[in-house]
Amino acid sequence: MNISEYKGIFVFAEQRDRKVQKVALELIGKGKQLAKDLNTTVTAVLLGHDMMDEAKKLCYAGADNVIYVDDEILDVYMTEPYVYTMNKIIEDKKPDIVIYGATAIGRDMAPRVSARVHTGLTADCTGLTIEPDDENPEKLNLMMTRPAFGGNLMATIACPNHRPQMATVRPGVMQALKMSDQNPVNIEQYKVEIPADCKNVEILDITKIIQQRMNIEDAKVLVSGGRGMHGPENYPMLEELAGLLGGTISASRAAVDAGWVPKDRQVGQTGKTVRPNLYIACGISGAIQHLAGMEESDYIIAINKDASAPIFDVADVGIVGDIFKIVPLLIEQLKQEKSKEDK
Repeated sequence: MNISEYKGIFVFAEQRDRKVQKVALELIGKGKQLAKDLNTTVTAVLLGHDMMDEAKKLCYAGADNVIYVDDEILDVYMTEPYVYTMNKIIEDKKPDIVIYGATAIGRDMAPRVSARVHTGLTADCTGLTIEPDDENPEKLNLMMTRPAFGGNLMATIACPNHRPQMATVRPGVMQALKMSDQNPVNIEQYKVEIPADCKNVEILDITKIIQQRMNIEDAKVLVSGGRGMHGPENYPMLEELAGLLGGTISASRAAVDAGWVPKDRQVGQTGKTVRPNLYIACGISGAIQHLAGMEESDYIIAINKDASAPIFDVADVGIVGDIFKIVPLLIEQLKQEKSKEDK
């Protein structure tokens, strides 16, 4: 393999219902940072049908170029057509780096593509940087950081001898750039002849699950409970507080492992990474695994009876005390303020 032939950063632009997903915009933002270190460009790869407006959106989000494959069979994600198409693009264009979102689609697609192009894949990354190669400082490698051993360690992995370097990155970890319709629009309408043996599956129907609560990755306000909540019977108190603030509840791994809160509410290295405007941590000590998932929140309020809890190190406001006394007081005060506004 001649590594010098591989140039540029590719971002797989995941789409659902003909809408580019937020994680794709986040990865373009990170790709632009990496591109500065490599003196290269960022190309978004969009597979779908009748999505030219969304292709332009990728340029507005910061992509230098967009490769757009328009085919009816790519309208809804199916493994074989997507993997085959992405494989053909990589073989032709030879990117140095390819990044996917660590979503259900990305986790299904990325390992299959990496196997076909004979390279490695680092999954569920929380950090990406560019560093010189240990043996050849002129060669620059992608350093991919991800949780290991159940989230108790952070491992940094490189793929120095194969290209492209491939990673999946968790949604919410990276930040999207500000959208600008003044960005140049460079879209290549790429043609791939997808063979019949990639069309063995037909989607008859799609049934969507209606979430009862908002996704914690999208919430502007999160009220998060940990081991200090003592049981599921105490979470309605947090739900009431979150409701008054226009947010939703989340939880630490300890609360999820105890069965008090569903897995989709978990914040941390082995859960989801969140960046709300306001994060209220109730009864959470602040293990490093949890902090990694929420420390980029705009404003953090921590309530814990242990004054030495690590959560206070990242909190903008710390309240030392009994959450079962403090939270009801907050709820009562918010209700009073709301009542004044309604009059």
